[in-house]
Amino acid sequence: MPHWLVIDLEATTDEGGWPLHEMEIIEIGASLVTADGREVDHFQRFVKPARRPVLTDFCCELTHIRQADVDRAAPLASVWLQFERWLLPHQPRLVGWASWGEYDRRQLEQDWQQNQLSSHLSTIAHMNLKRRFAEARRLPRSIGLVSALQLAGLQFVGQQHRALTDARNTARLLPLALPT
Repeated sequence: MPHWLVIDLEATTDEGGWPLHEMEIIEIGASLVTADGREVDHFQRFVKPARRPVLTDFCCELTHIRQADVDRAAPLASVWLQFERWLLPHQPRLVGWASWGEYDRRQLEQDWQQNQLSSHLSTIAHMNLKRRFAEARRLPRSIGLVSALQLAGLQFVGQQHRALTDARNTARLLPLALPT
């Protein structure tokens, strides 16, 4: 059975947001699911930011990630190696990866380049699930994850703005956005 990887990232930020090039990944969450949305495996790690190692109060409040979480974490190069090792046995069944919008893909690509990392994900198709969901539901525009879940008759489960929780909730919408 084919699998999809749904990824969500949390990154450094402050009130009002930062430009993408100033943000750094601080948490990676990934849910490996079947096309019907059933989770097969998952991955979650905190990442120690290099350029701005001290999280803003806003970032801590938004994500519920504590300074101690990222202080104890490994840098992205080490965490990404762990991720790739975790993903390796799943690669034969992996047909694509998805995220809610384009942010996660762009952040990963930026951080791969800045850290001179390679990834199996760069060789497979990425699906913007936010856009695909809007198209499948014939919505005039894309909507947020919580609104999409509600429209699908589902409730958000867990703490928002935590990578694995957001990835798992996003994965619940995958079956509604895949072509039949």
